[in-house]
Amino acid sequence: MHKTTVGERRKALKRKALELAKDAKVVMKAAKTLPEAMGKARELQSEADQTLAESEDLKHQARLEDLHLWQMEKNKTTKKGTKKYDYWMATWREGGRVRNVHLGSCAKMDAQAALQKAMKLKSAYLEREMTS
Repeated sequence: MHKTTVGERRKALKRKALELAKDAKVVMKAAKTLPEAMGKARELQSEADQTLAESEDLKHQARLEDLHLWQMEKNKTTKKGTKKYDYWMATWREGGRVRNVHLGSCAKMDAQAALQKAMKLKSAYLEREMTS
């Protein structure tokens, strides 16, 4: 995946969960000699599990955000001359393949609208992928 804000937040949560699990394991070993440390070890492990679950919840959103929006320029030659048209395109990976999607004319929609449309189309793809 490419770097996205949600993806980076997900990675940070995953790292935090691994650190908490490691701390819980250390405290668990100490609990063999100090029985009162067992409660702290369980608390740390519970927090690690929660953080990891939160990280997994962000996976779908990170995949949805991982797309590339760009403009395609098309030149059309007619009897009257050459006319240039600009279109919004979006690109993302589906399995091992790159998917290029035509979103619409640059004259009819701005970049934000094109991004929203691309995210909606990719979301529909991700939903189909999860159900099959």
